Amino acid sequence: MPRSKEGLVRLLRREGVSDERIIEAFSRVAREDFVPEAARSHAYADRPIGILEGQTTSQPSLIARMVEAAAVEPAGRVLEVGTGFGFQTALLAQLAAEVVSIDRFASLAEAAEANLSRAGITNVRLIVADGWGGAPEHAPFDAIVVSAAASEVPEALGEQLSEGGRLVIPVTAALSDEVLVFRKRDDRLERVALLTPARFVPLVPGSPA
Repeated sequence: MPRSKEGLVRLLRREGVSDERIIEAFSRVAREDFVPEAARSHAYADRPIGILEGQTTSQPSLIARMVEAAAVEPAGRVLEVGTGFGFQTALLAQLAAEVVSIDRFASLAEAAEANLSRAGITNVRLIVADGWGGAPEHAPFDAIVVSAAASEVPEALGEQLSEGGRLVIPVTAALSDEVLVFRKRDDRLERVALLTPARFVPLVPGSPA
């Protein structure tokens, strides 16, 4: 089990992550700063960690594969759906010019804001909203990464993606969730790949009660 950033980076290489920009982002971002204090001793294990509101932060190797599939460019603008405690947000901020991140829980957005601030990350805009609706006031986005499983691809996310941009999203299937990769071409979403089966918390429409 990895016990350090260095160990985690070695694991990511073994898992086939080849984009050196992503490897470097994992080298710069301390996962222990983006998990609950009680879980910090497990921060570099390749496994999900529970956070507030019954949510989780995904295992690092899965995050790395999803972010790699999103093909984030240095000048790009990224929408993240599901901020959590901000770990993936911080990684995306290393790769893109601007990140807009949505979470339906104000408590998670507040925790992520504090974590990102302590890490000195300033190119992120956090929004408390319904992730199904995206962030139309900040669109278009060159990449969209969704960290919860949807029953179908939300139409709004496709509309907010730039031509040629990529959407990485878990979609609920019969036996597990499937992480799918789409590219926008001729104003329509084109499925590119099934990245991996996985398990995610559900992407719930609407605001929390």
